[in-house]
Amino acid sequence: MKRKLLIARTGEPVPSVAARRGSFDRMIIETLGAAWDGDYVVYDARSDTPPDPTSVDAIVITGSAANVPSREPWMLAMEAWLRAVIVAKTPTFGLCFGHQILAHALGGETVKNPRGREIGTIVIERLADDPLFDGLPARFSAQATHIDTVGRLPEGAVALARSSRDDHQAIRFSPTCYGVQFHPEFDADVIRGYVETRREILANEGFGVDAMLDGIEDTALASRTLANFVRHLVPRRDAP
Repeated sequence: MKRKLLIARTGEPVPSVAARRGSFDRMIIETLGAAWDGDYVVYDARSDTPPDPTSVDAIVITGSAANVPSREPWMLAMEAWLRAVIVAKTPTFGLCFGHQILAHALGGETVKNPRGREIGTIVIERLADDPLFDGLPARFSAQATHIDTVGRLPEGAVALARSSRDDHQAIRFSPTCYGVQFHPEFDADVIRGYVETRREILANEGFGVDAMLDGIEDTALASRTLANFVRHLVPRRDAP
């Protein structure tokens, strides 16, 4: 029987990106490629009944335009489910919003980033060695777009990476649960679509949008974190 990776969908890409590139789960599947040799299951956390965490081998939580501090009913239900996921020790990887809701579910706090919005191709600085960073240098580029941030870590969590605007770019919540604030499933085309969509907002916030667009580059190294998650943190069923 093949292993199953559950993608918990919490939002949709901006329309222009969705039209060209599809859903977040499609981007995750394309980024993982041959790194994952099992099946995929998609669960929409906004409307679907959550599955038994022991029925799948791993979970990836997508990004979203939603805000964890808004405390919408579906978020509260998801947080209760995530606490059960951690008890079950099902390997879990949160991306952007997924990273933030994990922090909140486990006793930390997600807040509006006091340093402001972070968007475009950014530089990530590793703070520790970890299997998630296998094959990555001390500093690498990644795509990011977020307003909120993990303001307070849950008890026992460890910050693994930071950027100039966010001290919690990667967090190990437990031996089987991780989150990253950046988007390993985004490439240059996707983040360019986000910047173009928000051009007027960004200009009003004081960003140099044309310079930001000029600075966008592919970030294959950041994308490796998804592959490292499934290769190093998701046990094979034939493992002793």
